[in-house]
Amino acid sequence: MTRWPLPLLLLLLAGPPPAAPAPPTCYSRLRALSRELTRDFQSLQDEEPSEPCVKYLPALYLDIHNYCVLAKLRDFVASPQCWHVARVDALKDQVRKLYTLMNSFCRRDLVFLSDDCSALEYPSPGTTDLPGLHARE
Repeated sequence: MTRWPLPLLLLLLAGPPPAAPAPPTCYSRLRALSRELTRDFQSLQDEEPSEPCVKYLPALYLDIHNYCVLAKLRDFVASPQCWHVARVDALKDQVRKLYTLMNSFCRRDLVFLSDDCSALEYPSPGTTDLPGLHARE
């Protein structure tokens, strides 16, 4: 019978190392950021009723699969309401980041499935979570 060195035997008994999760893709980053922005905008509207300009900001419901989202992002950043309100400035910075990712870095990873601009004004529940697209994350 062959004697195994103790470190090698322990290594074999421990099993294979756990698989590292796949690094985030450009597409998964876009999805996560769009969900985060939609949630943060809703939170801003819920928590800042004392700030009158917040209710006049353009609605920010984001569906990265809708081509009109690019115009929606531009409109939100260009809106003159709430200048110098810290939470709105931070949100606008995040919106600029999403726009840059969509228009430059992730352009090849993104597929637009519609160009229904009204869907971004009055979204149906789950607009940003389209069925069958989770596998790419």
